[in-house]
Amino acid sequence: MFFDILTLFPSMFQGAFSDSIINRAVEKGVISISIHNIRDYSDDDRHKTVDDYPFGGDAGMLIKPQPLSKAICDAKKRLEGMEPVVVYLSPQGELLNQSVVESLLNEKSLILLCGRYKGIDQRITQKYVDREISIGDYVLSGGEIPAMVLVDAVTRLIPGVLGNRDSAEGDSFYNGLLSHPQYTRPRDFEGMGVPEILLSGHHAKILEWKKEQALKLTKQKRPDLLEKYCKKTGKEL
Repeated sequence: MFFDILTLFPSMFQGAFSDSIINRAVEKGVISISIHNIRDYSDDDRHKTVDDYPFGGDAGMLIKPQPLSKAICDAKKRLEGMEPVVVYLSPQGELLNQSVVESLLNEKSLILLCGRYKGIDQRITQKYVDREISIGDYVLSGGEIPAMVLVDAVTRLIPGVLGNRDSAEGDSFYNGLLSHPQYTRPRDFEGMGVPEILLSGHHAKILEWKKEQALKLTKQKRPDLLEKYCKKTGKEL
C-alpha cells in the first residue's frame, strides 16, 4: 500500500515512522510512505504563505485552497494508476474504528491530508476529499497525529507486516470485543500467579477461556461494544 501524506510539518513523522513495525514494513516493501510539505505548493510570496483569515469574521486561520489543490493534484499524479483515495483527517469525519481500518485495506493508495489552524477551505473538501476520518471527539492542533494513528492501524493488518497474523487477530476490537487478559514470564510476580488454564496445554479449553474472558472484560469496560457485538452476531448474553 502507498501512503502519500500532505502536511505543513513533515518532520513530525520522522520519529513515528523510523522505528518498529512501520519501518520494518517499509524496508520489506510492503508499504511505501511519501511525505510532502504543503507549503512547497504556495505561490503567494517568498514566505510561502498558506493560510488566511476566514470569510465571515470567525477567529483563527484557514489553509488556503490554492496550495492544497496543487498538492493533492501532484499526489494524484505520483499515484497514477493506483486509484488514490483522498482522506482528510478531520474532527468532523467518521470515527476511526476497526471496521473503518479494515475498509481502508481494500485501497491501493491513500492520500492523507493533514489540516492545521482552524482547518481547510470547504471547497477543497467538496472537490477533492473522498473520506473524512476522525480519531476521536476532541480537537488536536493538526492532522499529523491522526495520520500517524491511521497509518499504524492499517499497516499492522497488511499481510506480511506482523510476524504472526494471529497477533493482529487477538488484538482488542479485531472481532468487536476487547482482548482477553494476557500474561508472560515469570509465572509468579510479586505473589501474583498466572491462571492455571493457560499453563495446562489444553488448547480447546484455553480458547474457551479466552473467549469467556474477552466477553467478561468487554461487558465490564465497554458495554457499548458488547451491545454492538450481540446485535451483529445475534448472541444473547
